[in-house]
Amino acid sequence: MRLPSWIAQHLAALRAVLVFTVLLGLAYPLAMVAVGRIPGLDGKADGSLISVDGRAVGSSLIGQSFTDADGNPIARYFQSRPSAAGGGYDPTATSASNLGPESVVDTIATDPEESSQSLLTQVCERSKAVGELNGVDGSRPFCTPDGVGAVLAVFRADGLTGQVTRVVSVNQAAPATPFLATYQGVPVEPAQPGHDYVAEGGIVTPVRGDAPAQPAVPADAVTASGSGLDPQISPAYAELQVNRVARERGADPAAVRRLIEANTTGRALGFMGEPVVNVLELNLALDREFPAR
Repeated sequence: MRLPSWIAQHLAALRAVLVFTVLLGLAYPLAMVAVGRIPGLDGKADGSLISVDGRAVGSSLIGQSFTDADGNPIARYFQSRPSAAGGGYDPTATSASNLGPESVVDTIATDPEESSQSLLTQVCERSKAVGELNGVDGSRPFCTPDGVGAVLAVFRADGLTGQVTRVVSVNQAAPATPFLATYQGVPVEPAQPGHDYVAEGGIVTPVRGDAPAQPAVPADAVTASGSGLDPQISPAYAELQVNRVARERGADPAAVRRLIEANTTGRALGFMGEPVVNVLELNLALDREFPAR
């Protein structure tokens, strides 16, 4: 007996579901597991974990922070770049900050939960901290000496033109002393919590300042990667940390530099990307060669 066409169609669809379930839900995953068990690939399939004395201490593919219980950098270790993934290097919350070049004005509120930093202030704050940690000049263009974005809200008599009538340092909350005393002859005020000076008519005016065009602190020391999980830093950022790490471990800086070279990976295929230093592998090499005193 011939089945009605609608039943035949449903049976064909059911057979297709069963076939693809077996192929893609069972056969393919099992095949991938088998490939991952091939000698030479099994370590990568398990997450490229790095073990010390039989204990996993991290992955060569996922970065981590080298800080104490209070979140302060441990001086004897090379530091990773910032991370916007969760609380930092959280593989379950991989993400970027989604802040761009136009993010230069902080949100200042009485309630800390409602306050937020612009990308510029984050960069300024990090650069200042990295400079202090490593004993170098952490100043950057468009940053104040106290580590926030050097940005003014300039109010003019006729909107976008006319005489300046009021100036506010939007990222320095009262009672802070503004980074400029006056702007075009008008005293600069600190920002008051709860005010949106841009919405009130202020013209956003970043001020470059007198910081060097090429800051001592490299870009990857103050910006997070797109994934928030990058395990590497640039050779320039590693070099910046050499003297501090060598001093803390009582080691010759030249010997520390040799470890950096040994843990530096060149450009992919010789031309893609930039050379990078794996921070975890470098710090483990330090612990082997120059144990903490």
